[in-house]
Amino acid sequence: MDVSAAETVIAWQGHEGPRVARARGTDIIACETCGFRHVVPLPEGPARAVPESGEPAEAAASREWAELALADRLEAFARSLGPGRRRLLDIGAGHGEFLKYAKGLGWNGLGIEPSRQAAAQARAAGVEVLEGGFDARMSAGLGHFDVVNLTAVLASVPNPIEMLVLVRGLLEPRGMLCVSVPNDFSAFQIAAAQALRLADWWIAPSGRLNYFDFESLSALLERLGFDIAARTTSFPTEAFLLMGEDGLRDPKRGHEAEAKRQRFDLALEHAGFRETRRCFYRALAQAGLGRDVILFARAP
Repeated sequence: MDVSAAETVIAWQGHEGPRVARARGTDIIACETCGFRHVVPLPEGPARAVPESGEPAEAAASREWAELALADRLEAFARSLGPGRRRLLDIGAGHGEFLKYAKGLGWNGLGIEPSRQAAAQARAAGVEVLEGGFDARMSAGLGHFDVVNLTAVLASVPNPIEMLVLVRGLLEPRGMLCVSVPNDFSAFQIAAAQALRLADWWIAPSGRLNYFDFESLSALLERLGFDIAARTTSFPTEAFLLMGEDGLRDPKRGHEAEAKRQRFDLALEHAGFRETRRCFYRALAQAGLGRDVILFARAP
């Protein structure tokens, strides 16, 4: 990280804060107005974090491993909501993997996906997905939901606060929101960057506009009236860098590290230690570590 970058305070259209990084000509500030880090200037439309073409996520990794996280999320919803509340909205539904899995467990799901190709593939898989961006016009006709899921969405939209306000209006009283974003500027990331003399590899202004951690996302949700019910995370992939496995410079090592973290989770699952795995990730999240910030929050 460029420590000297923080010595410069940048103000832009009501956003103001110290510059914490600069990448490819774009500044990232710790915005005192918003309460989280983001690029300036912000574009008018969302960043495209996922290209139009490409394989569905389940084809790029172990389907069994991917479904562990889906099962964890749906079980958490069911425990919090109780019986009979199974109306789910998945914003940024991608190829419909989450909706398809939820449908198999009796959930009534609807997805929203801006990618034409991904939305078409989701519908071909048998789930209901609306093509388009999530905005005030679209949200007005959706009705209300017991659960709204936002995976890898808030990091790429220019106004995440506006999106969360719209989401809050779609939730039934005491409904559940699950938000998942990358955990950026974490202690593991900064230590790995310094130990291996790496640039801030997690900064990608073309695909990621906002940079959250556990505290900034929790504070934002609470400011909007949500109660944080639980926090968890995923395996801290930066740990491999700290152990000398430089998957950033050596793609082969990167693929090996990905396989190792999948084997770690699956080994615990196959050995009957599901709750141990979940406790491990909850403990990491409490320490602010882990690759992703995953928060469960209850609406007013």
